[in-house]
Amino acid sequence: MTTDFSPAAAAVAGLQLEATVAVEVAAVIVFGALLGYLVRVTLGRRTTLSMSATILVGIVGSFLGGLLALLLADVRGVPDPRGLVASALAGTVLIFLVVQRWARPRPPEASAVIAAGESSTVEFKSTARHNLHSGQRDDRIEAAVVKTIAGFLNGDGGILLIGVDDSGQVLGLEDDLRYMKQPDIDRFELWLTDHLTRCLGEAAQAELTITFPQLGDRQVVMVAVRSSLRPVFARLPKSDGVRFYVRMGNSTRELPVDQAIAFCADRFRSRRLRGRRR
Repeated sequence: MTTDFSPAAAAVAGLQLEATVAVEVAAVIVFGALLGYLVRVTLGRRTTLSMSATILVGIVGSFLGGLLALLLADVRGVPDPRGLVASALAGTVLIFLVVQRWARPRPPEASAVIAAGESSTVEFKSTARHNLHSGQRDDRIEAAVVKTIAGFLNGDGGILLIGVDDSGQVLGLEDDLRYMKQPDIDRFELWLTDHLTRCLGEAAQAELTITFPQLGDRQVVMVAVRSSLRPVFARLPKSDGVRFYVRMGNSTRELPVDQAIAFCADRFRSRRLRGRRR
């Protein structure tokens, strides 16, 4: 048996190789787009990337991973399809993590927020538990924190600073820390997270970013709140039923049932539509 090394046979073999590579590369790109779509649907609001951006990340990551597999292919020049898929998956995950970290919005500086003052999206609270007048822990103070955050969730989002009075003076967290078993920031964060989860639910908690900026020799709490795509109802301690709060101007208001239903029907339907277009 003889092997045909004619120019025509070589050309045919070359075309077959190019076609095989082209098909596999196309498959990698389609795989990347599908992977990006699945990542965006799975993570939902937990990622700041839009649907189109996530799909693009999937395609770029798969292409780069596939290109690496092609460069590392065996001497025959035909890469293993399983290696292509593995490289595409690894490339997509790597690119997604890099872009997600780069695209994640940084919270504003607490000092800048204080300097700008309270507004429809910014509110200051002197304490989260301690009543400055009575000198004792007060359920109403704890409830006020929940109401404000619920109002931001149901509105356009916002920032709550705890440890800052209405005039912008930094008070710190010393008065609240006394109610912890150990008066430290870690215990306070654990309490605040549990408190908000009990009152607002796990889904709402996912929309919050809690940090503890240092301002001079004192620390404060900054809760950055993203607007929710679904209505958030608050279940306050020692209170029957659930309540609905919304941010209106510089204040947080409770809406009665009829107004809450109308508000949700209008506001959150449009938010879901916008979210699907992203």
